[in-house]
Order: sequence, then structure tokens, then C-alpha cells
Amino acid sequence: MNQQLDKFTRGVYGLATGDEDARVCKDVPDAACKHLPRNFGIHVVALSATKSGDHLASAKLVLVWLLGAVGAPGFMAGLTVPIRESLALIPQLFVAALIRRQPIRKNFWVWGSVVQGLCVGGMGASAWLLAGAAAGWSILGLLVVFSLARGVCSVAIKDVQGKTVSKFSRGKASGYASSVAGGVALAIGVSGFFVGDHSLQFLIGLCLGAALMWLAAGLTYHFVVEEPGATGGGANAGAEALRQLVLLRDDPQFRWFVITRALFLSSAFAFPFLVLLTREQTDAAFSALGSMLIAVGIANLIGGTVWGRMADQSSRRVLMLAGALAGGTCIAAWGVQAAAVSSVWAFALLYFGLALAHSGIRLGRSTYLIDMATQDTRAAYTAVSNTVIGLLLLAGGGLSALEPLIGPGGLVLLFGIGVLVAAIAAVRLPEVQSG
Repeated sequence: MNQQLDKFTRGVYGLATGDEDARVCKDVPDAACKHLPRNFGIHVVALSATKSGDHLASAKLVLVWLLGAVGAPGFMAGLTVPIRESLALIPQLFVAALIRRQPIRKNFWVWGSVVQGLCVGGMGASAWLLAGAAAGWSILGLLVVFSLARGVCSVAIKDVQGKTVSKFSRGKASGYASSVAGGVALAIGVSGFFVGDHSLQFLIGLCLGAALMWLAAGLTYHFVVEEPGATGGGANAGAEALRQLVLLRDDPQFRWFVITRALFLSSAFAFPFLVLLTREQTDAAFSALGSMLIAVGIANLIGGTVWGRMADQSSRRVLMLAGALAGGTCIAAWGVQAAAVSSVWAFALLYFGLALAHSGIRLGRSTYLIDMATQDTRAAYTAVSNTVIGLLLLAGGGLSALEPLIGPGGLVLLFGIGVLVAAIAAVRLPEVQSG
């Protein structure tokens, strides 16, 4: 059976990567060479499942809609993105050394995926059994555990991929998985137009479907063939960040980059309130959720290619343009509310604009940091930047307290102004691609 599986995966690997000799390993340990095709296939399947799960239970969209459907207070929706982003980022700074001390690291990803699956399934159960604030707090509590597990998985997979998949095919594995997940998002979005009066059941079904995706991913990843790795030399990025905080004082270019990146958090914070505004203006028409899922699927499909090519020429310009698009979209959303527009497709277009802009912001700031840093400073830059941004993300959840005072439209406008300020701040960043 294993011989037939290996023969099949070797053929698929050759077709997927264009490598006629799938046993040629370029940068993985020699002992892992013969397992390269199998491990590549497993990564594609596992990542396809988790990326699909991300669409089915998106903290920026689906969970916000779920909180509204169960009658949770509006401010809770504003906590989804800060919890999801910060608690998936901050733990990475402190668990790296623990994972490094284990010769086999795939199990961290396996069990992390199982925990994520159980948490998302629990969110669906909470929506079915509870209502109002009780359901909201239950969903947010499970999102905390989900995000912590997500952070562990993020650290583990970087290490495992480095030992089991050639760097010349890692991007292909992620790319194929993103394409599959994008197709899933589009299919789910289309199905949202046929839900009728069963919207809550459909949302619960999305959570349960996402749970199955993560559980399947964990089971699949168990079959990765991983050779024992070195267990020495591991250090926590958190300790490194504390030692290198002086960079914010002594390195003006890096300091301005961190300030600019912090201002760009406005684009992430705007998502849940744009969803709340959509629910408010369209009387929670479930076709609006379907159209927004379609919009984000299309934005993800085209965003990487468009922004990626531009970032190779100037990541600074990407930040400026994407920031202007995000800010303009948020201000337009406020204008649409003021004009009492209730068109589902108008809000889908707005969500598309924000999703497309946000993908450019993420790609632009990542590319800028990599190209700005040198071999000697890259680790310190990353650790310090992630620490500051993680803490600001967590603190940013407090802004949701403004929702009862100025409403979701007011917060979307506020974050739109914030991201325009970020785009202006990006003008002051020196070019890093020109040299």
C-alpha cells in the first residue's frame, strides 16, 4: 500500500512542480529526500483544508455575522480581529524554543489543528445552544483558545516544512492550497443565496464544516515523514525582542516602519464593523454574506498577483496605494450609509475593495521588512516588530467600546481616516527595492 501511495505521489509531484526527477532534493536533509513527493502532497492537502476552514469560519466575516445572528452585543464583533490576530502572533514569540527542543515537531501542528477544529465546532454548538451575550462570550472565549493554537501551528509548520519540503516547491504547495480554498469560498458564497430563512443553521453548518476541515488536516499531517531535527540553539523571539527594543530608539528607518505598520492596523480593525454596517443596512439579508464571501474569494485570487508584481518594484508604493484604497473604501462605506443605500452588491463591492487593499498592505509591509533588513538584522527586526504589533492588536480591541456611541458606520469612518494617515506615513519610508 505504501509503495503504491509513494508511486502515485511521485507522479503527482512531478506534474505539480515540473520536476521530472522527484527524488532530487535541493535543500532538505538527505534522509528526507525519498519522502519529498509524499510530504509535498500531504502539505497541499493539509493546507487546503486549513485555508478552506479559514474561509468557512473567518473571524473578519463569518464569525462577525454569527455574533449578530445570535444577538450578541455589537461591540463583541469588534473583538474578533484583535483576538484572532494578536493571540495567533504573540505566542509565536515564546514557544519557538520549546518546539525547537523536540526532535519531531509535526505533532505540534497535528494537535494544534485538532484544538482549532474542536474550538470552531464549539462555536457552532454555542450558537445552537445559547443566545445573546452568553453565546457571544462563549464564541469569543473559544476564539482565544483557537488563536493560541494557531500561533503554535504557525511556528511548527515553518520548521517542519524546512525539513520535509524543498524551498523550490513550498510556494507551490501554499499556492495550490490557496487556489483550492478560494474555490471553496466562492462555492460557499454562491450557496449563501439559497439559504432562505435558515441562516443561523447555515452559519452553524459553516462552523461544523470548518471544524471537520481542521480535524482532517490534523489527521493528514500525522502522515508527514519527518526526520529528527537538531534540538540545540533554539531561542525565544520574545526574549530577543526585549533585548532589541533599543532598535526603536536607535534605528530611525525601522522606527518609522513600525509606526507606519501600526497605523495600518486600521484596515484590519475596519472589517468587522463593515460587516456590522452591512447587516444594519441590508436588514441582515443573508445574500449579503454570500456576496461578501464571493468578493473576498475574488480579492484573494487576484490580490496576490497584482500586489506581488508591484512589490518587487516598490513595496513602499504598494503600501501607499493599498492604504489609499482601504481608506477610500471605508469613507465610501460611511457615505453609502449616510445615503441610506441598502444594496447587497454595493456592500459586496465595498468589502471587495477593503479585502483587496488589505492583502496589498499585508504583502507590502512584509516585503518591505524583508528587503529593508540585512542578514544580521532580520531576526531582530521581525521579533521587535511582531511584539509591538501584537500588543497593539490586543489593545485595539478596546476601540470596540466606541460602537454603542458612534455605531459601526462611525468606526468604519474612523478606521478609514487612520489607514489614510498610514498611507501618508508610508510616503516618508525610504525606497528599499531601488538598490
